[in-house]
This record gives sequence, C-alpha cells and structure tokens, in this order.
Amino acid sequence: MDNLLKSVFDLPDVSFIENDTLDAMMQRLVANYEKRYKEVTGKAVSLGAADPNRVQLYAIALDLFQIEQYVDRAGKQDLLKYSYGEFLDSLAGNRRVTRQQATAARTTLRFTLSAVRDYAIGIPVGTRATNGDGVYFMTEEYAEAPAGAGFVDVDAICTKVGIEGNNFLKGQINVLVDPLPYVESVENITDTSDGTDLEDDTSLAERTYLAPSGYSTAGPQDAYTYWAKTYNTDIGSVRPVSLQEAGKAEVYILMRDGTLPGQEVIEGLQEFLRDREVRPMTDFVTVSAPGVRTYDLELTYYIGRSDKAQATAIQGRVAEAVAAYNRWQTMEIGRDINPSELVRRIREAGAKRPIVASPEYAPIGDTEVAQVGTVKVSYGGLEDD
Repeated sequence: MDNLLKSVFDLPDVSFIENDTLDAMMQRLVANYEKRYKEVTGKAVSLGAADPNRVQLYAIALDLFQIEQYVDRAGKQDLLKYSYGEFLDSLAGNRRVTRQQATAARTTLRFTLSAVRDYAIGIPVGTRATNGDGVYFMTEEYAEAPAGAGFVDVDAICTKVGIEGNNFLKGQINVLVDPLPYVESVENITDTSDGTDLEDDTSLAERTYLAPSGYSTAGPQDAYTYWAKTYNTDIGSVRPVSLQEAGKAEVYILMRDGTLPGQEVIEGLQEFLRDREVRPMTDFVTVSAPGVRTYDLELTYYIGRSDKAQATAIQGRVAEAVAAYNRWQTMEIGRDINPSELVRRIREAGAKRPIVASPEYAPIGDTEVAQVGTVKVSYGGLEDD
C-alpha cells in the first residue's frame, strides 16, 4: 500500500457509541434499575444473579446493544477508513469515482499459414484459440494475411472476464478452436495480461482518496497514480518520475501481487495516459516496468527452550513471517532491501534469535523494485533463554 494511503487507514479509530460494550450495558441497566427503584419506592433493592428482573434486563441489553452496533456502523460508513460494499460505492460516488468492473485479459495471436499464398487469407472476427484447459481467447476484429505473407497477427481478448486469463506465457495459447482453411497453427506472441476482477473495497477506497488529484490533468505525482489505478485496478505500486528533459514524464508500475506488468498492460496504460483529457498537453508520457534487483534470503533461527511446547507452532508462524516479508519487500517500487524488517517479523512470530545471512541492506532506486530469488530457511533448534 502506498505511503500516502497509510495516512487514511492508520488514522485513529473512532466510535460513535463511545466504545460501549455489552457487559457495560448490562451492568448499567441493572444499576439504573436499582437506583430508580429506590427513588420510586424508598426501598433499596439488589438484583441477584438469578433474579428474573436481572435476566429480563440482560435480555433487553442484547437488543439495545445490537441497535448500538447498527448506529456505530451507520456512522462509520461516512468514513473512508471503515466504509465497505454499497456504502463505499455511494461514498466514492460523491467524488465521481465508481467501482471498476471486471475486464478480460488480452494478448496478440499469430496465425501461421500452411504455405505462402498468392492471395489474402482472412481470419474472421471471433476466431478462438485456447490453451487446451478451458481458457479461450477470440479475435476482436477481422484480419487477413496479405498475399505473399506467411502469417498474420491479431489482437485477441479472453472470453471470460477476470484474472483467469492472465499470465499465460508466449506460446501457451496454441490450440485453434475454430479451424480455418490454410491456417496451420496459432499461438500467442505476447504474455496474456490486463484481465481484472471486480474492484475490491481496498482498491476503491484507495482511488477515492486519490480522486481529488485527478480533478485536473495528470501533472502532480498523485494524479498520475490515480489515473494509472483507474485504468487497471490490479496495478499496485505507481512511481511517476519527472525526467531531466523538460516536458517528459515516465510512469513506472508494478502489479498488486508484486509481479512485473505485462506488455499489454504497459502499452494500454501508456495509451490511456497520453489522452489529452488525462495529461497536460505539454507532457510526453511513457510507461515502463521498474528495474529489478534480485535478493536471496537465507537465515537460521532458534527458539527459546522455555517455548519448547510451542516449537511446532512457532516454526509455522516463522514460515508465514518469511512469506509475508517477501511480499512486503517486493510490492513497492523504490523500497530498500531491509533485513531488519525480516528480523522484526521473525521475532514477533516467536523465534528467540534469527541469524540472517542474506539479504544485506541495499538501497533501491526510485525506479527499481526488489524481487526475491532463492529462499532458504533453517531451524537451528532450541537454545537456553
């Protein structure tokens, strides 16, 4: 998550019911009953644990506390930190932001002819190709191989929306579903990408927070970030950079899962950002994937002997901490390689002493991203506290 977003989600918690609890409400009803009874009758009363009046008050407290929860939730739906679902849709609508719908993955298919012909060979719109495992791509427009050509390249889109069609490597979409005369084979010549699921609440809240930056053309860094995430909600880290040459800006992007963007995403976003309604007329915008700095992770950790009963559970938590560290380290452009963060997470998982052989601390450039290479985690055993 970008640093500017942390200021939203890390704001202090608020309560519209003054952090009331069910236990406090039950005790309050009993105390009010006893106080009021004495005011009316002049006699003191103490409701025992099994007193029918106490039981009735506890039952009433359950309903009253449920009403309080609805009140608290209703108040929080006006705050970006807490809003979700349809409430968030309405809150985002106040800033002219709408939830992005799912989109289909894209690629370029190459249809290779069985032989060069002295006349054009057409590829009808809607011609399908698949990986043989239930994922289909179809051509978006009619195309043809001119006379004398051995192949033709055609833009294609997945028949299903969502991320299901992403991340097929070049050549994996290679089964022709709709046979065509004179066509010998088909394959994708670009990695499939640009498919997105329905935008989730975190992404929508993030764009809503950034929305004021996009009211004008994308000159400020936040504005380029807003427009990039609006183009594709699976884009995570965005790093706009003003180059030395006046009037030129370069936007580096990383996907939300920490992977590098595919060529389809890069080219699509670049075309989107070059729209005159998005960028200043004086800006020439290019989009790139960040440079990669690979690190290997190797560590040995020990567990205190006093925690031996929890040794198995701690080992599981350490494995989760290592995986979480790698996600954290690789999901933000410009984030330095920081083994101190790894040590902190392993200690919090319950290990007594982690020894990190690698990585060592290394600064990462503004247009680079760290990527994990090999991972070797060894449990050194128990040792005295």
